[in-house]
Amino acid sequence: MKAQFLDLHAAADFMGPGAIEINRYQSEITDIVRRRGIFGQRIKQVPATGHPSRYFEQSAIASPTATNAFVDPRSISAPVVTPTRVERSVPLKALVSQINYNLFDMELGAQQSQYAFLQAKDLADAVDGLMRTHDVNLWNGADTSLTSPTKPEYYGVAGQIATGGNVATVAVSDPIVDTIKSTIAQMVSNSSYEVRPTAIYGNPVLLDLIDREMKTQFNVILNTVEVTGGVKVKALSTQAGEIPLIPDWSLGYTGTPGSGTAQLPAYIVSEDMIEYHWLTDPNPRVFQLGLSGSLAAQLVVVKFGAVIVKGANYAHYKVTVTR
Repeated sequence: MKAQFLDLHAAADFMGPGAIEINRYQSEITDIVRRRGIFGQRIKQVPATGHPSRYFEQSAIASPTATNAFVDPRSISAPVVTPTRVERSVPLKALVSQINYNLFDMELGAQQSQYAFLQAKDLADAVDGLMRTHDVNLWNGADTSLTSPTKPEYYGVAGQIATGGNVATVAVSDPIVDTIKSTIAQMVSNSSYEVRPTAIYGNPVLLDLIDREMKTQFNVILNTVEVTGGVKVKALSTQAGEIPLIPDWSLGYTGTPGSGTAQLPAYIVSEDMIEYHWLTDPNPRVFQLGLSGSLAAQLVVVKFGAVIVKGANYAHYKVTVTR
């Protein structure tokens, strides 16, 4: 046994007859830091075919025109038809993060028997932190091309949809709901593709404007639907059925709503046409490296994959609202 003499004046809040007050903390750490988004949990997760991950998209079936298809039954002459297919690809990207545990700090914490859960919590948070970056980049990745990558980030879904050309605008004086509904009706009426939008994503501020517009102008309270475990959102009745209005904090906007110059984007998407192509595992993996010279434990979190918007020019739509 080793005896030590300590000076409590440096650590005590108060010292007096019959009482010594020292710092004490709750055993729980207050933590409501935002982690995962909903979008990444709803889109398809599929294994990549390689690097890049490739697939074929059919843009038309072998369908002759009425003029060529209908012939004299006594003099049949069949037109030659062929289907139209296009090769597509998406380059895989790498996400990585590292957390180091100092040997001295870990042993000190173990000896104090305080916050024994921190090592596991911080590793879990490191994984969640990487997935948070992943979720934000699913929408807002800075790359600009699927064939000739210019940035190490994803080519974000927002960018792919905008490049597809399906963009509608809502002026300051125009109703938001009517524009969204007419846009969805236009998508569903497409005679070339069987489009079925499944969700509308937007910043919570924009979706609140939609909710208030429905109450003020139509005296309608929107129904509620469940979009993922324990998460319920409002739903808008459209020609494609009731489509959930899913708030996504990672979809930003510019300006101040109500100023007349704020730009708030909403995305009408067919979620079964958006895929995340993963390598080895759809979830992040954790690798523990050997001890460094400082005896710090090093753990690296890594994830390989990329997001692809199939049918960006017909199965999805961007609606920019000015308010």
